[in-house]
Amino acid sequence: MGMVTYICDEIGPPKVDGEDLRTSIEKLCRLPLGDVLYLRVDWKDIQKEPGILEFPEHWHITFEMAKKYKKRVAFRIQLMSPVIEGHSVPDFLVDKIPFVELGTTDEIGIRGKVHYAPRYDHPEFMKAFKELDDLLSEKYNGHQLVEYVDTYMYGFWGEGHTWPFEGNPFPDYETAEKTSIALFQHQAKNWTKTPLTTNTQPDYSHVGNSEVLDRTIRSYNWLRTDTIFIETSQIDALSNRPPWIGATIEQGLATGDKNKETNFEGIAKNENIIAHIKDVSPNYFSLWNWHIISAENFLSYYTINPKPLDDLAASIGYRVRPSWIWFFENEGYPGLVLGLVNDGLAAVPGALRLSLSNADKSVFVEGSLDPGYPLPGKVRQALFQLPKNTSWEGLRLYAHIEVKGVRHPVSWACHQKVENDGALILKKNL
Repeated sequence: MGMVTYICDEIGPPKVDGEDLRTSIEKLCRLPLGDVLYLRVDWKDIQKEPGILEFPEHWHITFEMAKKYKKRVAFRIQLMSPVIEGHSVPDFLVDKIPFVELGTTDEIGIRGKVHYAPRYDHPEFMKAFKELDDLLSEKYNGHQLVEYVDTYMYGFWGEGHTWPFEGNPFPDYETAEKTSIALFQHQAKNWTKTPLTTNTQPDYSHVGNSEVLDRTIRSYNWLRTDTIFIETSQIDALSNRPPWIGATIEQGLATGDKNKETNFEGIAKNENIIAHIKDVSPNYFSLWNWHIISAENFLSYYTINPKPLDDLAASIGYRVRPSWIWFFENEGYPGLVLGLVNDGLAAVPGALRLSLSNADKSVFVEGSLDPGYPLPGKVRQALFQLPKNTSWEGLRLYAHIEVKGVRHPVSWACHQKVENDGALILKKNL
């Protein structure tokens, strides 16, 4: 969970005059507010020929910096983009598949560009797509540095639409929906350990987005949105998701000189964005200057007014602590009841696992809460039955979150100082 520093978006990595790429990326990676580093690249950026993935320089630098600065990485591979010349698919595939002309528009993308959509349902496209995902998941499924992966679906940026163009390149709705499902199901099959995040885009292009969203949630994968303002259905999907489903929110921030006051009660643009972000209980939020990525552009706002983002960073996601510790004894067997609370904005996007042990591990008991719990603003109790003659004070309490069968350590969000290994030493607090 946390704040997501964008290293590159659909137009590429930072381009700062007089600065090499490595320096620009490292400046972004070492921003203390960011927890996750985000990459968005086109398919052709990572694959030039069948059977082999060749990642660009900024991809390698980002993973290197993630390890150096103890951060994690999330990414998306775009199958189609309106903001680049030509196609997003690799050159080796272009002549093997049909494309359908959508037209030109000044609403998005390059002015005057004639936009084409590939026939995603074509056997050669599906064959190459499945190979791409097989290769990617073989390398990154369960990777220690990878936080989540955006699903790469139909349409512009892989978001499930080709707005503002009407219709889609498929012969009928059934074919469109079956193709979208096939794209998602192959990714769901491959990414068994790393969460996938699917865009909550409404089905403007009639390609079966609602079915894909339903399958995303039912397979314990997560949601994302690329706007906090536009569509009511996106806000509904995010706000009413099951508590164990994570959500990441993308919304570009204005630079310091562009963050002018709006006509709503004098609230500036970025502060208005941040206020709305909190209302949908996110696990992640983007630190992103749309199409002008650089540490300097981000800091031009943050150094002037750090409080809104600092406050969001302190509460985003889940923040779990034991508020009550009750001791009891039954027929000579001691026990503990923990009253767990969550000070964060979001529920736990998985199952919280708790374990109790003494210093030499001769006492060890563990268990799991229901997925999603404890919910924000509520108390969830957990009971531990201990071996006879166990002194509970001084026991070490650990927390992990289990997501798709993989356990990750959780830092306690409490006033009491925790140990170097993450343990909370139990003592009377009432």
